[in-house]
Amino acid sequence: MPKLSPLPKPSSAPAAATAPPHLPAPVFRDDKHHIRIFQGDCLDILAALPENSIDLIFADPPYFLSNNGITCHAGRMVSVNKGEWDRSRGADANHEFNRLWLAACQRVLQPNGSIWVSGTSHVIHSVGFAMQQLEFKLLNDITWVKPNPPPNLSCRYFTHATETIIWAAKSKKSRHTFHYQHMKEIAGGKQMKSVWTIPPPESWEKKFGKHPAQKPVALLERILLASSSEGDLVLDPFMGSGTSAVAALRKKRRFVGIEADRKWNEVASERLRSDRQQGVREIGSRSKLIAKAAGA
Repeated sequence: MPKLSPLPKPSSAPAAATAPPHLPAPVFRDDKHHIRIFQGDCLDILAALPENSIDLIFADPPYFLSNNGITCHAGRMVSVNKGEWDRSRGADANHEFNRLWLAACQRVLQPNGSIWVSGTSHVIHSVGFAMQQLEFKLLNDITWVKPNPPPNLSCRYFTHATETIIWAAKSKKSRHTFHYQHMKEIAGGKQMKSVWTIPPPESWEKKFGKHPAQKPVALLERILLASSSEGDLVLDPFMGSGTSAVAALRKKRRFVGIEADRKWNEVASERLRSDRQQGVREIGSRSKLIAKAAGA
């Protein structure tokens, strides 16, 4: 997690001229599909990206869940600790961090762009309040229902079976993208509701390694289909194992990912190479079928 400092207060005085920070070389680059992954602190990378350059952001920030507790995974009792990056620094410091990265994301969003942020109760209320402080336009809060959540071992709480995803536009003036009709088709001809039941990541999604906060590709694909168009530029400032990158590749969106941990950048790169090759094989198979049919 980056070092925390207060957000600068607005000033009427002109800012001193400073050279813009430079982007580091990407650790993964696919020019054909317009995908780049950068390793580093998200605040540093975001500061080097051009203002008003991103169409859509998906962010899965630290939930601050790593408190030495226990949970159940595959029938076994395991620690909830995910790493130092997920440890709480206290409510005030956690909220300051959320304001910092959200403000950095708001700067790079194009005027009609929007952002989706996922979280549990440990972080999502801070995210929503920070968005209001920064004058984002709140659009929806999606409840993602997990059909088979792990049981609550303490038996002192309801089973945690959902996560919240806040969808917001850059500002009150934004005319955000929403493919209403397509979402209605997916929902069987009815308006899609803000409660989504989507299974957790399947085994093929964890082939190269499973991130402790990994989201299913189906969830990211729905988000991209709902609020972006083919060719749009998507950003994920906490990319993890690259689920958003895989969804962007599949749905023909350009993509910029940021991840601090080398391990997860390697996993994301392997997932992209594998999915890209699978796409080549599927295109080849379809071409053979078309050629066979044409010669029949």
